[in-house]
Amino acid sequence: MNRFCLIFSTLAFLFSTAAAFSADVKLVVLGDSLSAGYQLGPEEGFPEQLQKALDERGFSVEVVNAGVSGDTTSGGLSRLDWSVGPDADAVILELGANDALRGIQPDLTRQNLDEMTRRLRERGVEVLLAGMLAPRNLGAEYADVFDPIYSDLAKTHDALLYPFFLEGVALNPDLNLSDGMHPNADGVAVIVDNILPKVEELLARAQSS
Repeated sequence: MNRFCLIFSTLAFLFSTAAAFSADVKLVVLGDSLSAGYQLGPEEGFPEQLQKALDERGFSVEVVNAGVSGDTTSGGLSRLDWSVGPDADAVILELGANDALRGIQPDLTRQNLDEMTRRLRERGVEVLLAGMLAPRNLGAEYADVFDPIYSDLAKTHDALLYPFFLEGVALNPDLNLSDGMHPNADGVAVIVDNILPKVEELLARAQSS
């Protein structure tokens, strides 16, 4: 009997310990190569560096990398339901760069991002829109239509906004790969440091909802 009690107590302790160390919030990074870790090492991508930064600050969160290199907003919309499962509490939506690079009509980009954000918010998922700016070689007219998409949708859906995902990194050769477009490990570290206050706000929303 004593042996049985000892075994039962040990199992109860192990289960309670596992529960204590399980993440309170599941955060999915739904994006393209900028967040997927294109040509970076296993621990150098955005989700991985963000996970480390949040761990160091004592957050109980699991960061999931749902980035696909080359993905457009249309691709993100088509895989939304299986990329962001029912157990997701929050999403960083980082898509749109490839739309702009391919000159896709901004109206379609807006429509796709609007649909993704709407569906996530209807599920009770908190959303942080990681904005993008149109390449200036596409002309001022294109940029004038593309650039406001993220701020407009954040207001429409009560989502959080980080205006430009590559803030402080774009066009800096020391912070990008040789292609001049994708952040290197140091560039990702800058992005994480810059976006962290908004991510903390996102997690606070997810925990209180």
